[in-house]
Amino acid sequence: MSHVDAPAELEDEDRPRKDALSPALLARVFHQPALIYFNAAAEHLSIREAARRLNVASSAVSRQISQLEDALGLELFEREARRLKLAPAGEILFRHTRRIAAPLESAVAELDMLRGLRTGRVRIATIESVGLSFLPLLIAEFGRRHPRIHLDVAVLPAAEVISRLAAGEVDVGFGFIAVAPPARIDVALRRDVRIGALMRPDHPLADTPHLTIADCVSHPLAVAKPEISIRSVIEPFLLRAAPSLPPLVEADSIRMLVELARSGRYASVMTPIGAQSEIASGALRFRRLEDPGLPSNRFALMTGAGGGLRFAPAAFFEHAKHFLSTIELPGAV
Repeated sequence: MSHVDAPAELEDEDRPRKDALSPALLARVFHQPALIYFNAAAEHLSIREAARRLNVASSAVSRQISQLEDALGLELFEREARRLKLAPAGEILFRHTRRIAAPLESAVAELDMLRGLRTGRVRIATIESVGLSFLPLLIAEFGRRHPRIHLDVAVLPAAEVISRLAAGEVDVGFGFIAVAPPARIDVALRRDVRIGALMRPDHPLADTPHLTIADCVSHPLAVAKPEISIRSVIEPFLLRAAPSLPPLVEADSIRMLVELARSGRYASVMTPIGAQSEIASGALRFRRLEDPGLPSNRFALMTGAGGGLRFAPAAFFEHAKHFLSTIELPGAV
């Protein structure tokens, strides 16, 4: 990251390279605003966005980060095109500063509760199909009850939802999981969801009785790429139906699978989650696949194991559990 002139108050003797990581110097550094500015820039990987969140000028963020880099004697960021990337030292520092910040955020939230403010922040990770389905309504209802709570939503592949939960990088996750819950994950709610083929009502397979994957591979077919969890469930059945698979359309987006089905040429193998509007309107039909042994896809509401949630994440988590208990999940067995 390019340096700017360090503030006058940081004298040369405060940043000698050979003892830049001494405990005394680190103690002084960690009591400076620079750490707050670094955290914001590392979280958003953007000086401009960090400045907006902190309500300061971008130059102030750059100056404070340069001061921190000088004090530590290490580069914390690398520039890639127009975007920041954490350098190895930055990744280490960010990992530890997040752990430092979590209890402080919890304390602030509890103090705000005493004042009746109900503030805080919830980090949510979700698979795309849930984001296209009920999650916006769930969030809207929560937002009306807790308008001062900030919600940060990341749309990710199922495996990354789980890995971020396990690493403590997000508070609440929505995704599909294997039969056994992953290590370091607490599953609060699970639902088995049918796997089927999505197609237009005039598709040749729309009225086929007892539809199977073998029926589907004889027609133009769209499937998820391996990074989407449903692919690992259907892959053995695809290979069994056609050991030498015909050309497929593979997509890393549920929305793309829905649109491919809308085209009329393709049947898309997926769950109905993410296509409720099209199914309800009659624009598309969802046909359950009846291959012997084909399992359901298991949806789960999750948190990281161990350690209780802070006020805001706990409030959102309880709201999500209640919300999911009151709706009919599309395709639920």
